[in-house]
Amino acid sequence: MNVNSKTTTDTVLEVRGIHKGFQRGKQRAHVLRGVDMTVARGERVFLVGPSGSGKSTLLAILGCILTPDHGTVRLLGQPVERLTVAERTVLRRDRIGFAFQKFHLIRGLSALENVCVPMQLAGISEGKARVRGRELLAEVGLSEHGSADPRRMSSGQCQRVAIARALALDPEVIFADEPTASLDEASGQQVMELFSRLVRERAKTAVVVTHDLRIFGFADRVLEVHEGQLVSQDAGGGQNLRGGRLAAAA
Repeated sequence: MNVNSKTTTDTVLEVRGIHKGFQRGKQRAHVLRGVDMTVARGERVFLVGPSGSGKSTLLAILGCILTPDHGTVRLLGQPVERLTVAERTVLRRDRIGFAFQKFHLIRGLSALENVCVPMQLAGISEGKARVRGRELLAEVGLSEHGSADPRRMSSGQCQRVAIARALALDPEVIFADEPTASLDEASGQQVMELFSRLVRERAKTAVVVTHDLRIFGFADRVLEVHEGQLVSQDAGGGQNLRGGRLAAAA
C-alpha cells in the first residue's frame, strides 16, 4: 500500500467506533468508548475535556502512535488498520507533524539540529536539512537562535522550535498535545497565534488537545471528550459546549 500518495478527498481524518482500554492489574480500564469523528482538510479541531477523559489517548490513535482495540481509522485516505507497522511508521514520519506539551527536544542538540532531525531521518542531506531548518526557525521568529541550547531557552522559545520541527517535512496534518500547558498566558497566546497562522497559511489540518480555555478561539471546531466519548461540539470558541459549562470555567 502506497502511504506516500497524496489524498484528494476533503476528508482528512475519519474514525468510527473507536474503543481503547488498558490493563491495570487484574482489571481493564476502558478509556475510549465508541468514538466517531471526521475532520475536513484545513480544519483546526480542538479536543477538550477533563484530565482522564481520554482525549490524549484519542490523539495518539489519530496520530498512529497507538492502535485501537476496536474501530477504524482512516487518515489521509489510508485505512490505518490495514497498514503494516513499517507503513504506519512512514505515514507518521512523512505526512504527520507532532508538537507536545513538554516539547520533546533532544538533549545535546541545538535548536537547528532538533529541527533537522526528522528531515535527516527521511533521508534528506544534512546540507539541505540545515537550509530548510534555518528557514523554519526564521518563520517562528528564532532566526538568531539556531545554535542555542534548548535547555537555556525559554519555554515559549522551545515550543516554537517544536513547531518548526513539526513542519520540517511539510506534513499534511499536525497533532498538538497541550501545546500551551507549559507556557504562561502571554507566551501561550503568542505560540497559538503563531501556530494558527502557520497552519492557515500552509492549508494544514490541525488537531489539538488542550484544557486551556483561553485558546478555544483559535479553533474552527471544539469537540468535548467526556468519559471516553465525544459528548458535544461547537463551531469555534467553545461557547456552546455542554450548556456553556466549559466556557464558564474560563
